[in-house]
Amino acid sequence: MTNSPLAGRDLISAADLSAPDIARLFARAAELKAEFRTERRHANPPLERRTLAMLFQKPSLRTRVTFEAGMTQLGGHALYLEEKVVLGGRETVSDVARNLERFVDAIMARTGPHEVVAELAARASIPVINGLTIREHPCQALADLFTLHERFGDLSGRTLAFIGDGNNVYHSLALMGATLGMHVRLAHPLGYGPSGRIVERARELAASSGGSLAFTQDPREAVEGADAVYTDAWTSMGQEAEAEERRDAFARFQVNATLLAASPEAVVMHCLPAHRGEEITSDVMDGPRSVVFEQSENRLHAQKALLVELLAS
Repeated sequence: MTNSPLAGRDLISAADLSAPDIARLFARAAELKAEFRTERRHANPPLERRTLAMLFQKPSLRTRVTFEAGMTQLGGHALYLEEKVVLGGRETVSDVARNLERFVDAIMARTGPHEVVAELAARASIPVINGLTIREHPCQALADLFTLHERFGDLSGRTLAFIGDGNNVYHSLALMGATLGMHVRLAHPLGYGPSGRIVERARELAASSGGSLAFTQDPREAVEGADAVYTDAWTSMGQEAEAEERRDAFARFQVNATLLAASPEAVVMHCLPAHRGEEITSDVMDGPRSVVFEQSENRLHAQKALLVELLAS
């Protein structure tokens, strides 16, 4: 395997990836997925003797399992380190980075503050992957758009409607979608919009690619003519005290059969975990237009592609 143009790089923001980078990752993910679907293993694991440190400040099902299982399937090893061990508790983020770069080949961090992952990347000489921060979730966006790529092929000109708040998942989808020339719409209640800085950057990317961003308080307007309708939990980790207030604010923003009638061909997406009966109804989530569990599986394949491109030589 020849060196990848992604070798040794960090993935902190979805904007770190160019359109050719994303195309390369999609191609690698498709290759790895096809082999794994057939054999449940890889004949020539490309990451033998490679080690990934996984730092967690937030609980996880998909992020932990897909990175840990993915490294194992690729012939490497992943180490799970919980918050009490690292990240500003017993020692500084900088010192954690300077230690880990001497022990392992890459770091994946799932944290609260985005600045923690940014500091790890600034201090460590090895690749650092953002497994989730309050600001962004680039691995989720990579898996999501790979899922749409499997369905539609070239994503340029396709429309993704996000129904909910301008959260970390939306931020990464807006940035990566804009890079690929997609039209990314957001329907959100007043007061729950995205970061202005993220929107500004996404609009810069869209101007170069032919994509666009649009915002509305009308979910039906966002969904009309969309190729994909995406939703996320109304209350994310750390927002539990706002749960009742958010249920009231988001009551009109449920993805259900009535809303989907505005775009009869659209697929339905959710990054999970889902609160069935709140942001999405079970009949939609389990229905024929749902690609929710395909998205979940594709976290494994897209992240394996990322690990191979960052680490294999």
